[in-house]
Amino acid sequence: MRTRTKICGLTRVDDALHAARCGADAIGLVFYPPSPRHISLDTATAISAALPAFVTRVALFVDADPAEVRAVLDRIRPDLLQFHGDESPAYCSQFGVPYIKAVRVRAGLDLVQYAASYVGAHGLLLDAFVPGQAGGTGQAFDWALIPSHLSLPLILSGGLEPGNVRHAIQTVRPWAVDVSSGVEASKGVKDAAKVAQFIQEAST
Repeated sequence: MRTRTKICGLTRVDDALHAARCGADAIGLVFYPPSPRHISLDTATAISAALPAFVTRVALFVDADPAEVRAVLDRIRPDLLQFHGDESPAYCSQFGVPYIKAVRVRAGLDLVQYAASYVGAHGLLLDAFVPGQAGGTGQAFDWALIPSHLSLPLILSGGLEPGNVRHAIQTVRPWAVDVSSGVEASKGVKDAAKVAQFIQEAST
């Protein structure tokens, strides 16, 4: 099975196009003001309009007011929503758009039950738990905490970069991998060589 790749936290049109040309299956646009990768609607519109067909546009939110989500939906019409906070299943499903739910993995969290709670999700994204931070930390978590079977497709995130993504895929066998800080030159700016290498390693 081919592992899908998502390059998240894109802030520039050229970076998004480069990721697409390298073979990224999806790109992530962050609508969370505290994040250094947060972008305006105008920037998101430009990136979205530039992308070729068959590249999934993912809009990421963290406990956003529903009106903010709808404003993004009206403007750029993303293919998929990613909820990275404490959003309930009812909240996530209210927009009528496919979504994935992120969870910050820590000892004691029942991931099987968590996945079962979000039966309407199209995937469960597992990220590292870092107190006070919603994501994008560049830190990995203990993959041994991942159960052998989840009811949702598994998207692995947290601390991935070109040097470890192949090992991560061989170990975890996820449906997809998600990277942001691991392919950056600086926060919000992607390193073209790292993006290309990450996608190549994930596809090998």
